[in-house]
Amino acid sequence: MQDNIQDFECDRVGYSYQTRGRTVTESDIVVHAGQTGDLFPIHLDAEAAKASPYGQRIAHGTLTLSIAIGLKFTTDLTMGLRISYGYDRVRYRKPVFIGDTIHCQVEVTKSEVDSQRPNMRRVTEQTTVMNQRGEAVLSIDHILIRWL
Repeated sequence: MQDNIQDFECDRVGYSYQTRGRTVTESDIVVHAGQTGDLFPIHLDAEAAKASPYGQRIAHGTLTLSIAIGLKFTTDLTMGLRISYGYDRVRYRKPVFIGDTIHCQVEVTKSEVDSQRPNMRRVTEQTTVMNQRGEAVLSIDHILIRWL
C-alpha cells in the first residue's frame, strides 16, 4: 500500500521528545477524587495514609495518567492534528506524592497506515512518566491516529 501521508517528523519511528514538567498538588488529588468517586483513604486521609507502606498520601494512578497525557499535547498544530486512539500496557511503577513534579519521556516505536482504515495512520508512542528524582512512575504505550 502506498503511504501518501504528509511526512511529519513526529510520526517517524525513533522520534523522541521530553515534555515540560508539572507538579501534582493536593488540590489535583481532591478534585480527581470528586470527579471519579475514588475516595480511597490512601488518596485523601493523611492519617490513614501514614499507616500505609508509602507513609503518606499518593495520587490516583488515573490522575497521574491524565496529567501525563495532558503534558504530551500542545496547542502547536504545525505538526498536524493527531488524536488519542487508545492506551496499551499501562503500568503504575511507583507512587506519585503531593509535591512531586512529573514529566514524560516519549519515543515513537511504531508508525504505519492502518490496514483496516487506509485513510488513517496509527502512531504508537512509548511513554515513560518520570518524577523529579529520575524514577519511572508510570509507563504506557499511547496510540494516536492521524487522518491521511
